[in-house]
Amino acid sequence: MAICEKRSGLLLVAAGMASLAVQAVAFAKPPSILSVRADSAQVGLYEKFELRIDLEATYGNPFNPEDIDLKAEFTAPSGRKWNVWGFYNPSSWTALWMVRFSPTEKGEWQYVVTVRDSEGTANSRTGRFTAVQSAHHGFVTIAPNRRYLKYDDGSSYYGVGLWYNDSYELFGQGRITEAGLDDLKRRGANFVSFFPTPLETMGTGLGRYDQNRCGRMDQLFEWCEQRDIHISWNIWFHSYISMAVWGGGNARYRNNPYSLVSSAKDFFGSDEAWKYQEKLYRYIIARWGYSRALFLWFTVDEINGTEGWTQGGQAVAEQWSRKMDKYFNENDPYGRPTTGTQSGGINQWWPEGYEIFDIASREIYEAQGHPMPKSGKLGPNDENPLQFSYRNYATQTQKLWNGWHKPAMIGECGWDHTYYEPGMPGYLAMYHNALWVSLANGLCATPFWWSHSEWLNDSVVTNQMLYFSRFVSDIDFAHLDLEPAEIAAGGCDAWSMKSDELIFGWVVNPRTSVANESFTISGLSEGRYDVRLYRTWRGRYLDTQTIESRDGRLTCTIPELKTTRGHALHIGNDVAFKIVPRK
Repeated sequence: MAICEKRSGLLLVAAGMASLAVQAVAFAKPPSILSVRADSAQVGLYEKFELRIDLEATYGNPFNPEDIDLKAEFTAPSGRKWNVWGFYNPSSWTALWMVRFSPTEKGEWQYVVTVRDSEGTANSRTGRFTAVQSAHHGFVTIAPNRRYLKYDDGSSYYGVGLWYNDSYELFGQGRITEAGLDDLKRRGANFVSFFPTPLETMGTGLGRYDQNRCGRMDQLFEWCEQRDIHISWNIWFHSYISMAVWGGGNARYRNNPYSLVSSAKDFFGSDEAWKYQEKLYRYIIARWGYSRALFLWFTVDEINGTEGWTQGGQAVAEQWSRKMDKYFNENDPYGRPTTGTQSGGINQWWPEGYEIFDIASREIYEAQGHPMPKSGKLGPNDENPLQFSYRNYATQTQKLWNGWHKPAMIGECGWDHTYYEPGMPGYLAMYHNALWVSLANGLCATPFWWSHSEWLNDSVVTNQMLYFSRFVSDIDFAHLDLEPAEIAAGGCDAWSMKSDELIFGWVVNPRTSVANESFTISGLSEGRYDVRLYRTWRGRYLDTQTIESRDGRLTCTIPELKTTRGHALHIGNDVAFKIVPRK
């Protein structure tokens, strides 16, 4: 009897649910936009214009554009149309939906918001706002010379920075701080690279995004915007899509909700996983794509450290890489470049990847390809660790420059495979040299040193970034047709880049110094040139010399600085230079 009653109850419940479903169909109606509230009627160029939207619609998952699709069409003063995705952001009970946009033209803009659900479509009334002049240069894109980067207003952007990972796990407990960003800004940095904690968790499930983590990302973007610091966003850090390749903290896929629809081996090739990825990338672009702080889609870091590469196959992983590049190229309204990397082993040379992405990015570590000294005390005939470190950067940068007509980066370096321990003078010299040799061989940014932390900062977060940034600040990388120059410097190592308007480079001798050494640049037009030598460790120029080029060759002798009245004056182990034709 009890069983019959239970069954009867279930039948009644089922009948009730069916009745509710019939009612839902009967009362279903097209969506309605109740209000659209702008945060301001006037906004500066390249600053955030934000709409808060209250609407009624029929949907199950507010993050799923197949359930509910929110967009805004912006019309520029020139007539150009911008289609921008909206997104769900439950930070206000009165308006759960947002659109973020940054204007790129001065004058009056118009916008119309559209929402679509399974029952139909609704449009808002036309809204307006005015964009006025600001001090911002705009978004970072690839320069016309295809080797360097520029802002929207045409000015050059040369990246100076490092990895600064947040490791956000609990609300308000990330490692990135305003004080840390302020310190980097004071020292000349203009970008940070980071991988955020994934927005999808086992708790949210696939296709839903942890709003505490999203709020933290909002905060990081606001902090960086306030300081004119740019962000390289590493979307997939290899650990989160690896089950066991390198083990330990590099194997986090078991806690990734994508493991519910795909094995780690099949992640790159899974249609089901890609379906959710596309929705994630759409949300990322909708929520943070507005920001002028974002300068690089670093789609994947160390792709070879995943089962998708080692077991699923390189070809499948590269096809996924092409899809990533295509998705962001087609859907980022502001046209920021993409990149991706293999790990830093000397044999992890990835020509297929350099071909795929907008920026060719190679990882490299100091001692790879060279014998690590067996003793802590170097003998007179030992290969110098500082020398093989900077020669690695030079060789790898040259290979990128010669192989692909596109900007080149070193996407990760410095932390491992080093002879010198962080905190030692040699480690600081190694970092210092990496900055200068990479510039002199054509990189579009400083090598991405791994990673901002107390353990490394006394060696890495130093005035060397500041002195370097001062040197590059007046070089118009975006509009110079730079190419490697022919340079010789006797017993020193030397590299240089040249154009008709400017030549710059670096000379180094890690065993003694560059005092009284000479360097010669060939292939120049006849005439007189102004030469400025730059003391890289002090951040100061020496007095300008005027030197004549004869038979296409210009030779400069580096002076010896002598102690004066007990005050030490030494040129040091390296010097940078700028050479311009005398008018």
